[in-house]
Amino acid sequence: MKSAFSALTAAVLLLSLAACASDTKNYPSLARRSVERADTAVPASPVPSPAPAPPSPELTARLASLVEQARVAHGRFEAKQALAGQTVSAGGGAARGSEGWAVASIALAELESARSAAMIALADLDQLYAAARIEGNDTAAIAAARDQISGWIGEEDRLLATLSGRLGG
Repeated sequence: MKSAFSALTAAVLLLSLAACASDTKNYPSLARRSVERADTAVPASPVPSPAPAPPSPELTARLASLVEQARVAHGRFEAKQALAGQTVSAGGGAARGSEGWAVASIALAELESARSAAMIALADLDQLYAAARIEGNDTAAIAAARDQISGWIGEEDRLLATLSGRLGG
């Protein structure tokens, strides 16, 4: 009985599928169309992207302000650099926690503090750069300002690493 029911069910399903396939008036053919063949596909021509707009006067002023902020911070760093170097040299051989070591650590911290204002300017530039990229604007001016500030920070990082190594921290 079960096999007869299964056979009847299969026959009904086959007939209903055949009925769908024969109705080409209401349903499209499932056969492959010529545009679906790989050998007949025509590649789309590239659409030229519009040229990015030049930076606005507001952006140019903001970039100048950020570069100036970093330049001033770098100047403060350079002004403290010689004294910090001498202090670290004097306290470098001292035991950790001693007076000489503590004074040298403070001088090193003051250098790091002077560097932080340049880092803030760099972070602001990163935000401007990301926003410009998302909006499809020109990023050349932002990248140039970022490169300049990154150069100053790179110098400062190298000196801080050297002094920190001499201090033993």
